[in-house]
Amino acid sequence: MKNICCFVIVALYGLVVHSQDPMLCVGSYWTEDQANTVMKQFANEWSDLESWEERALTIKKGIIEGMQLDKMPKIKGNFNPIIRKTRVMDGYIVENIAIESFPGFYITGNLYRPVETEGSYAAILSPHGHMTDKRYTNYIQWRCATLARMGAVVFAYDMIGYAESNQVNHKMPIALLLQTWNSRRVLDYLLSRPDVDPERIGMTGASGGGTQTFLLTAIDNRVKVAAPVVQVSAHFFGGCVCESGMPIHKSKEHQTNNVEIAALCAPRPLLLISDGADWTRNTPRVEYPYIQKVYSLYNAEHKVENVHLPSERHDYGYSKRTAAYNFFDHYLDLDSGNIPYEEGYEEHFVTILSPGDLKVFDEENPRPDNALKGDEAVMAYLKIPYK
Repeated sequence: MKNICCFVIVALYGLVVHSQDPMLCVGSYWTEDQANTVMKQFANEWSDLESWEERALTIKKGIIEGMQLDKMPKIKGNFNPIIRKTRVMDGYIVENIAIESFPGFYITGNLYRPVETEGSYAAILSPHGHMTDKRYTNYIQWRCATLARMGAVVFAYDMIGYAESNQVNHKMPIALLLQTWNSRRVLDYLLSRPDVDPERIGMTGASGGGTQTFLLTAIDNRVKVAAPVVQVSAHFFGGCVCESGMPIHKSKEHQTNNVEIAALCAPRPLLLISDGADWTRNTPRVEYPYIQKVYSLYNAEHKVENVHLPSERHDYGYSKRTAAYNFFDHYLDLDSGNIPYEEGYEEHFVTILSPGDLKVFDEENPRPDNALKGDEAVMAYLKIPYK
């Protein structure tokens, strides 16, 4: 099958991705027509739960080995959290936080949590999307603060190379590995907190954050509920090095795509949110039916949902957020009654803070002295052989 993995232009990201590795599946690796046919071929690879789970193990192995996650340092705990500027808002608390991903490398973000200090709460990972200062945007603040007021501890963290995660460049060779490792460390940190219920862990993000959502969910069963937004596609594999710059979709033994990776969530609750103006426009007809078929093997068809918004575009806008609110409310046992509602959820109670107010590090509070500086320093520390 002819592919177009080389010299792909990805308009929505504004990037040109050059791929010479035959094992890489980059950007629009297949056409929509090709992907529709391939999904039918994938369906012939399994016929029952046993054969699907055998394929699922192959796909999971391909992800872990393809991004070399198994070569990362064995670290337990040692988060050395730095928490600054704890502010009590209208029904939620927001803090600036950094945790150590590995010695000398910091994950930067904001922690949104319920006002009550007693109790055991759900937790939600809120990974980045493709934007220089994504974490500071009003729509990230609306989403995280609303979920916190509903009763969740929410960690919004930076994409490497952007916002405060500027110890490396975004397009470094192991960007996909480093971001997924960071997501796992955020999960580890949340599970270490005494106010977090380990059985109520969710994850959601859009675009590049959607990729992180289905990737971590696929390889880590501690994520109990997932909502990848505007990203699960049969033909589009991610147009950035942080999504498809390492061979996680293809090896000498197998070929898969993001639909099957998302399906590894089964039988845990999964919400696909799609729109009519990007690579998710076919979700109701191609991607969702395939994933439903996987869920049927577990008698869990009711745990996978698709909210398709044909008149909308590539974002995590109001209608997408409110669909996610209902989904997490149901499956993480939150309390949507804490949010003002008048023919729709109202987010006016959220105080939008400036980037300066949300930063962990500044001139008065610089990054610790042990911080690694630059791609080469990080690569040398990790000893990951990838170019």
